[in-house]
Amino acid sequence: MRLTLLVPELIWPEPGDTQTLAELSTPAFAWLDGHAAFSRGEPLAVESALLEQFGIADAGSAAFRRLGETDANQEDGHWLCADPVHLRFHHERIVLADAGAFDIDAAEAQALVGALNTEFAEIGVFHAATPRRWYLRLHAAVDHVAAPLSAVAGRRMDSDLSDKTSPLHRWLNEVQMFLHLHPVNAARAAAGKPAINSLWLWGNGPAATPASGPDAVFADDPLARGLARAAGVAAQALPADAEAVLGSGAQRPLVVVDTLLPTVLYEDPDGWRRACERFDADWLAPIQKRLGKTVRELVVVAPTIYGRLQWTLAAGERWKFWKSGRSPQQVALALAGPQGKAS
Repeated sequence: MRLTLLVPELIWPEPGDTQTLAELSTPAFAWLDGHAAFSRGEPLAVESALLEQFGIADAGSAAFRRLGETDANQEDGHWLCADPVHLRFHHERIVLADAGAFDIDAAEAQALVGALNTEFAEIGVFHAATPRRWYLRLHAAVDHVAAPLSAVAGRRMDSDLSDKTSPLHRWLNEVQMFLHLHPVNAARAAAGKPAINSLWLWGNGPAATPASGPDAVFADDPLARGLARAAGVAAQALPADAEAVLGSGAQRPLVVVDTLLPTVLYEDPDGWRRACERFDADWLAPIQKRLGKTVRELVVVAPTIYGRLQWTLAAGERWKFWKSGRSPQQVALALAGPQGKAS
């Protein structure tokens, strides 16, 4: 088995945060870091890293993610992710919060999507697959360049959030004004909840046929599951630990362990510590015992603020017991460099 683990935010983005990084219990990570070949590439969004695993250029995320939704039909068309977000001013900058940072229920989502379909029917058709994940099927293709939601959620941004060259630029301003006045947001304001006052449009492009990739996917992420479906590959939910994958019989499985991602997006250091230690105990430790038996090669890909990090470990390296590895804190400090900041 050649096993690939895609683990977004495996290294905490604040290298100087000793309270979060110190005294982590991650012995299997130290083993991995000590024995594997390590490489660092340019920063890469989680969504782009998933497309990369299937040999696809960085386009078409919306169509693939839509395909991975529960009970989704394989529909042609010009798709965009149109995810609900909250924009607020903070220190004279705009901060974008995605729906993972606030509550939105199914009734609110359906009411807003229904109103958008009535008001902007000439643009396309909205669909809420879940309260947090919305889609727009455009009547005509457009060029619209935007970063994936994971790359902007929780970030401070310039006041210009959209691509001014896109035909959707002026229309999105109208959508923001429409949402601001909608009764759902009036009710949310009265209840002290953040308004759903904009959409993040991203993932434009055709859904190309995957050229290569895994022979099995274990993931809860709908983009990963949609890519698997497009490739004709079996997709299963992310199991609690590595044992289900190791016993699956797959030869090139891809496992998306995205449990650390929300803790970074929503600034939860305690949650990150717990998730990091669980990943070490539930995934790396069992794989360590099976390297050279079930597992011929292990590849760990970690999109982080430091860049695209990768550890590649061949079975023969397990005998080199004299090698010692670093802790996540030591890796963070080494990647940050002399300035002590992630870059």
